[in-house]
Amino acid sequence: MYRVWNFLTNYSLLLILGALIALVWANIDYESYHHFVEFKIWDHAPIGHYHDGHRTLTLHYLVNDLLMAFFFAIAAKEVWEAVILKNGSLRGSKAATPLFATAGGMFGPIGVYLGLAFLLGSDTYSAVANGWAIPTATDIAFSYLVGRLVFGAGHPAVRFLLLLAIADDAAGLIILAIFYPSGELAPEWLLVSFGACIAVFVLFNWLPRRLDRGNQARPNSTWMRKNLHFLPYLLGAAISWYAFMRSGLHPALGLLPVVPTIPHADRAFGIFSEAERHLHDLLNVIEHALKHPVEIVLFFFGLCNAGVQMSAIGDATWLVLAGLLIGKPVGILAMGWLAAVPLRLGLPEGMRIIDLVVIGCVAAIGFTVSLFVASVAFDAGPVQDAAKMGALFSFAAAIVSIIAAKVFRVEKRDL
Repeated sequence: MYRVWNFLTNYSLLLILGALIALVWANIDYESYHHFVEFKIWDHAPIGHYHDGHRTLTLHYLVNDLLMAFFFAIAAKEVWEAVILKNGSLRGSKAATPLFATAGGMFGPIGVYLGLAFLLGSDTYSAVANGWAIPTATDIAFSYLVGRLVFGAGHPAVRFLLLLAIADDAAGLIILAIFYPSGELAPEWLLVSFGACIAVFVLFNWLPRRLDRGNQARPNSTWMRKNLHFLPYLLGAAISWYAFMRSGLHPALGLLPVVPTIPHADRAFGIFSEAERHLHDLLNVIEHALKHPVEIVLFFFGLCNAGVQMSAIGDATWLVLAGLLIGKPVGILAMGWLAAVPLRLGLPEGMRIIDLVVIGCVAAIGFTVSLFVASVAFDAGPVQDAAKMGALFSFAAAIVSIIAAKVFRVEKRDL
């Protein structure tokens, strides 16, 4: 239990606290909660919601569109390392079955969500259809925590689950970028974003290493690291974020292009590994520096997004829950079995096919990313509130996972 509490305080406690405060506040005095969330920080600002020919920076915009960019940057860092490094967790045959399972864990929820919405009638379908991506999300931190509780830290299913969650995050970022723009698309601004990031990479990463070829002292790279540190990348990140805002893509994804430009180690120990703290490449140093600020950002994210009245429960609530609690386990089992048995890609040693059902139940905890997608999929109103309720109720997947583990006789394995 000490390890569980330590993990919660490190990764999720402030987020939960913010969400709980928001829920209580919204159900006691919704009007004051709404005024708090939509508090105008700066009218006629250079950034913010665009309306009536000008932009307004509100607290909600500051948290969801600007500060959450750091959360998605950390997620992108893990995905980038998993894909680009020689021993990355999403490379090679070991990642094949988790990637198939990830696809099932996305198509399954989409099929259940849209299928049930269609059965509820054309009016309901039209109202909720745009939320199809909400149940595809998997909250990495909470899923990892529940996975360790259910399987034990030493079970191969925990690593399988983590690979699945990282791949799910990668797919989620792509979905957000393609299907949920924040405004009218202006692709020319993306050239500004990528141009700035390429310039930063060439001038402050590639060129110093090029000049240092054959010199073990690496004077140019060392000078850059000591004197400029993260400043060039901060400038590139600021330009990239602003360009994303002007491009019509969601600004919270604005730091993604700069992540691959930052010097990184040639190895990674995993997203929740203690050994990560001993890597001193610039990318890991930046991630570690952002860890506690991002925890505070997540507190405000929970505070600004989870304030939903209980009376808001509606069709979208049950559709999101059905997509997560039914679509995830069924999809992960079906595609995981397809990869492991007919395609002969196999499962990690010590894992059974039936463990995929339990993994699917654990992965059904959507929470953080599901809440975020619900906030961009629908305009503020009853449907958005109902969908957010579904994302909040996805914590029920933890209980379902424990029951499923008992039913399917999962043997816990500690390290």
